[in-house]
Amino acid sequence: MKFEEFDITPEIKKSLEELGFKKPTDIQFKSIPAILKGEDVLAIAQTGTGKTAAFAIPIIHIVHEQKGRTHDGIKAVVMVPTHELAIQITEVFNSIGQYTGVKTFSLFGGVDQAPQIKQFEEGVDILVTTPGRMFDLMSQGHIKLDRVEVLVLDEADHMMDLGFIKDIQDVIKRLPKNRQTLFFSATINDKIKKVAYSLVRNAIRIQISPKDPVSKNIHHSVAFVEMDDKRFFLERVINENADKKILVFVRTKVRAERVMLALERMGIKSITIHSDKEQEDRLEVMKLFRSGEVKILIATDISARGIDIANVDYVVNYDLPDVSENYVHRVGRTGRGVQKGQAISFCSEEEKDMLHEIESFLDQPIKVLEIHKGDYSQTIDLTNEKHTDWKTLMKEIQKHDEEPKKKKKKR
Repeated sequence: MKFEEFDITPEIKKSLEELGFKKPTDIQFKSIPAILKGEDVLAIAQTGTGKTAAFAIPIIHIVHEQKGRTHDGIKAVVMVPTHELAIQITEVFNSIGQYTGVKTFSLFGGVDQAPQIKQFEEGVDILVTTPGRMFDLMSQGHIKLDRVEVLVLDEADHMMDLGFIKDIQDVIKRLPKNRQTLFFSATINDKIKKVAYSLVRNAIRIQISPKDPVSKNIHHSVAFVEMDDKRFFLERVINENADKKILVFVRTKVRAERVMLALERMGIKSITIHSDKEQEDRLEVMKLFRSGEVKILIATDISARGIDIANVDYVVNYDLPDVSENYVHRVGRTGRGVQKGQAISFCSEEEKDMLHEIESFLDQPIKVLEIHKGDYSQTIDLTNEKHTDWKTLMKEIQKHDEEPKKKKKKR
């Protein structure tokens, strides 16, 4: 089946053709008809399968068909866990709906609310939002949800992890009872299942879950590297793939800044994204990485699902994740759609138990990248790292650790 065969408005078909959408993915093929019929949907699908378009296409069609025939107001709300995800989903809606006149707006905190309030005064059809700022503007009377017909919870499992369940329940109380609810999640467990079934009514359950939760487009492997040597092997990966976009995951925001400093001493330009960054800085970082102006982005797990950038060639797990499920979300930032991707994990001696947990979650071993002793020593010996005395190094680290605190005080 092709997109042109779906019962959707010609304006959407035109944009899909221009965007290169020809044949729907499995999740799109199964979700779009059900959503168009007004069914509640509980969809479970791994990352990179085209979930956003699976609900964006039918929602834009529904809102477009109603425009001019019904009262103004927000018709659909898409709740997401992170700022970056809100922005990226909005971009998908705007691209697919570019010829329809449907207005999609992304709402999140960390920025001035005045322009956001102005946007609501001018009119919003579809709201893509994180919970915090939405509640702020609702309490101020700038957002009304009494005309909402469709609620989408995207990356629902991650929203549960971040403790947004009460926020979700509070939003539900303010929505019309006669609405359509779409629940999209990458994973499902008893906790998520309980919440999902409390929100949807007679939902159609769609599960796209191959035996291997990591996309077949991704070649992933693990290398055993001591903790203090990881920076040298990261340097090697970067230098051997100089023209590639590389996304590096670390365990903490402090680690992110320290890895950036280490790369800087090696003459490698990189940028970081984590929760201590101001929203303007986060937007600028994403812009630099998306454009390819800076090819190395160092991120924490809080950003793992908020980063959906085309042509990420490599994912490097500099640190293994604390939660095994996050491994799938991290490596899923590459090999998206029909593209191929590479993912490599550095595992130190103290992380081997975590590796076993990840392999149990995947239900298969990760291919080991063998490093001979000579290659290991050579990687360290041939580094371009400029040797810095430990006092200077500690001052650099302290300076970077204190910068976010200073910015917060200014606010």
